[in-house]
Amino acid sequence: MARRAKKRVVFISSFLPRKCGIATFTTDLIANASSAAKGEFEPLVVAMRSGDDLKYKDPVKFEIRQDVKSDYICAADYINFSHVDLVSVQHEFGLFGGDGGAYLNLLLKRLKAPIVTTLHTILDEPEESYYKSMMDLCEASYKVVTMNERGVTMLRDVYGVSGKKVDLIAHGIPDLPFVDSNYYKHKFKMEGRRTILTFGLLNENKGIEVMLKAMPRIIEAEPSVVYIVLGMTHPTVLKQDGESYRFRLQQLVKELGIEQHVIFHNRFVDDKELHNFLCAADVYVTPYLSRNQLTSGTLSFAVGTGKAVVSTPYWAAEELLANGRGKLVGLGDSKGTAEAIVGLLKNDRQFYSLRRRAYDYGRSRTWPKIGQAYWKLFGAKHLPVRIAKKQPLSVAETISNIEVPELSLEHLKKLTDDTGLYQHAKFTIPNREQGYCTDDNARAVIAMVECYAQHPKREVLGLFERYLSFIMYAQNKDGSIRNFMNFDRTWLKNEPANDAFGRVLWALGSVMARPPSPAYLSIVKDCFDRSVGLVARQYPRGMAYSILGMSDYLKQFPGASDIKRQLELAADGLVQQYEENREDDWQWFEDRLTYDNAVLSHALFAASQALDNEKYLDAAKSMCDFLLADSFNGEHFSFVGCNGWYVRGQARAPFDQQPIEAASMVMMLRAGYDATGDKQLLKLQRKAFDWFLGANDLGVAVYDFRTKGCNDALMRGGVNINQGAESILSFLQSLLAIIETYSIIHEVNATDPFDIVGEVARPAVPIENVPDKKKRRKPGSETLDLLEK
Repeated sequence: MARRAKKRVVFISSFLPRKCGIATFTTDLIANASSAAKGEFEPLVVAMRSGDDLKYKDPVKFEIRQDVKSDYICAADYINFSHVDLVSVQHEFGLFGGDGGAYLNLLLKRLKAPIVTTLHTILDEPEESYYKSMMDLCEASYKVVTMNERGVTMLRDVYGVSGKKVDLIAHGIPDLPFVDSNYYKHKFKMEGRRTILTFGLLNENKGIEVMLKAMPRIIEAEPSVVYIVLGMTHPTVLKQDGESYRFRLQQLVKELGIEQHVIFHNRFVDDKELHNFLCAADVYVTPYLSRNQLTSGTLSFAVGTGKAVVSTPYWAAEELLANGRGKLVGLGDSKGTAEAIVGLLKNDRQFYSLRRRAYDYGRSRTWPKIGQAYWKLFGAKHLPVRIAKKQPLSVAETISNIEVPELSLEHLKKLTDDTGLYQHAKFTIPNREQGYCTDDNARAVIAMVECYAQHPKREVLGLFERYLSFIMYAQNKDGSIRNFMNFDRTWLKNEPANDAFGRVLWALGSVMARPPSPAYLSIVKDCFDRSVGLVARQYPRGMAYSILGMSDYLKQFPGASDIKRQLELAADGLVQQYEENREDDWQWFEDRLTYDNAVLSHALFAASQALDNEKYLDAAKSMCDFLLADSFNGEHFSFVGCNGWYVRGQARAPFDQQPIEAASMVMMLRAGYDATGDKQLLKLQRKAFDWFLGANDLGVAVYDFRTKGCNDALMRGGVNINQGAESILSFLQSLLAIIETYSIIHEVNATDPFDIVGEVARPAVPIENVPDKKKRRKPGSETLDLLEK
């Protein structure tokens, strides 16, 4: 008799050594399902990464970078080619990239194997993107697993998912004996002390301060008590805010005078050490500040080991601690918390009765039994056959970073020192002789504002502040702006005419529209207000940059009358110049096309929206059409060259084409779409971006995949290999604009997506540049708790 083949199940999840509760959950699930399967189970893991450089071991077979969409598509191919029987998704919104974790669904809809999804969080009032992501996830799944009864109800009432599709399988807990805590206290040198424990990755939603404020009352009743806060700060919080929360808690301990009664263990503990801490604890506390948490691995563990538990009434706690299995106290209620804990410590009968009820309840939820439940689900003999959808890429996928390089700040950082951003480079080497300019640092502020909005990382914020510091220093007391700074940090005297003033206003406005933190607003507003009265003293392109800055200002302060007046004067000036110079065959505001042309149309599109002015919109559309007729040949973009420009009635210079023209076109076309709703502009936006990748007159990539920089020009004989600041910023702004377009493109409806987008140009890239192989709520801090479970 032939031996039965092993059931191959691939798990899509975070995984150890990543410090994440879902990683631990998946590890435990695999171990216990393997035991239940008795050798008939072969697990594979597709591990979710989040900016880490962790080294994974078996059973990890593939890794997905959270924000790199192409990784999800490649993972689908890898899974399909691996002949798996089933896919198990461990789902938490924060694990996956895209709005509401939408990138995951790009993977799932391509899979051939049936999908079982375990939901670690369910939102009762989701924002639209989270609602759509959850609906797509449930539609793709053969089975959806939730961990408690409330989850079953929420799936039915909020998402319309019920019946045979939904399975209820509890969160697994360690199979530990019911022990006397005194036996384990000697391991931590706590003999003779009553111990209270909270464990898990630290973040502000934990409410540890509530418990600390309860401690003086508890100490008064039980002087031997010690409160242990076990766990490192959540890695996501650590990246964004450092240890600020832990430091505030430690300061509170000092203010309360309870230093001898509180211990912080700032580390991620393994299962064995965690079990020892649990066994040593008398009381377990979860003083969380939000009700909206559906599952809690930490609370499940405490209940399963028979701890006396005091908790706030978040959803998971209400179910786990029902029927006398624990005590519930109000959110933020330090006094009630103290009274509940003192009551348990002073009443042995109540203390042990509560412990016994919790332990008995936990016997049905031990990991061996949960492993058997999952194996029954995985090992079903008649799993459905899933047919992956075979279709061309959708609109969203075509205009997205599936087809673009991964965002990298490597070359930008190389051009940045503690002063700011160098202007020029010789190849990739910063050219210190040419120093710095405010123009480029202002561009860099705009790019980093958008970058931080998409990738809120400390590295991005650090660059943002450095460039912002430079342009603030460039501002004179009268609001005028200096542009050129030598390498020795002296300003160039008698500097040539430039547009730095307008670019600075644009940069300051972009910060105001999308501040990385509200704390920047007052600082940046002061700078903006100091300069805005000088707007009229500029050339047309400087005026256009100022218009973009003022339009952004009004996004934050739409009632700012003085800014509206200045904006109207500036936009009227551009339109007047356009009207005076245009002719039937020359819809332009002057008699030549030169540098950064598309910004003029971009500015009028923005002004038309800010002031609801049809005159500006009509002029912007006419100028946009003129530029497209000049630079787009139906296949690719060919921008006016700087060696002669394009004077009306004369020959048009084909070279050198500069990256700023492509970037300006990309941003203008998005602004045009925002103002008109013309879907064709999104197709053209993508075509304009493809100029960087080789869809240009020479079929040569201007972006350098190896250095992560951008060549300074497309020349008649190839590229200018110097990779200065303007070039890399032009590429980064274009890339970020294309990625942002993905967030709105889901709203575009079309029978045939290629009617809107067209086939993405496949550039001929030279070998040296080929890259290496309703009221709706967004998850808040409760999401961190679920990730830590």
